[in-house]
Amino acid sequence: MTVFDAVRKALLAGVAVQEKVKEFVDDLIKKGELSETEGAKLIKEWSQKADKTGKDLSKTISDLVEKTLDKINIPSREDVEKLQRKVQALSARVRKLEEAKGTESAPEE
Repeated sequence: MTVFDAVRKALLAGVAVQEKVKEFVDDLIKKGELSETEGAKLIKEWSQKADKTGKDLSKTISDLVEKTLDKINIPSREDVEKLQRKVQALSARVRKLEEAKGTESAPEE
C-alpha cells in the first residue's frame, strides 16, 4: 500500500465517521435525549476536533515526505528554481562576454 492509498483511506474513513456522528446525534435529538442546540454544539465541537486532527495528519505526512526526500537527496522545487535562476544569470553573462569578444576580434576597416 502506498502513502497515497493510506491517506486516501484515512480521509474516506473520516468522512464516513462524520456522517455516522451526525446520524447518531440526529437520533439522540429525535429521542429527546439532546436538544437541537446541544446537538448542533456537539457536532460543531466534533467537527472542529476532526478538522484539527486532519490538519495534524496532513502536517505529519508533509513532514514525513520532506524528510524522506531529504534522505534520498532529491532537490525541492525551490532548489530547482534557484538553480534555474543561476543558470539564466550565467547564460546572460556568457552571452555578454561572447558579444564583447566578438566586437574585439572584428576586423577594423
